[in-house]
Amino acid sequence: MANIQTIAQIQPISSAVTPTAANMGTGSSEPSMFSQVFQSMIDNVKQTDATRNEKYYALVTGQLDNPAEATIAATQAAVATELLVQMRDRALDAYSELMRISL
Repeated sequence: MANIQTIAQIQPISSAVTPTAANMGTGSSEPSMFSQVFQSMIDNVKQTDATRNEKYYALVTGQLDNPAEATIAATQAAVATELLVQMRDRALDAYSELMRISL
């Protein structure tokens, strides 16, 4: 079986990514929808990675009856990570395209 490495913890989205109320010119201090979407995706990656680690630990210690559960958890973690990476890439592409527009 291949050596499986854990995913390094992703740092939370800071206020540098999310515009503050002063920057937006509004009185609202709520995070933007963009920030909320990415934060929920990051939380999903963290949750699926933690579940995968729990399942592998249970499998190695003999506490897991069905080894397929570990495989399913690993696949879910991989898909969640790939989705986050794809969304990040698409957001960066969109940002780059917006920066190329001349006003």
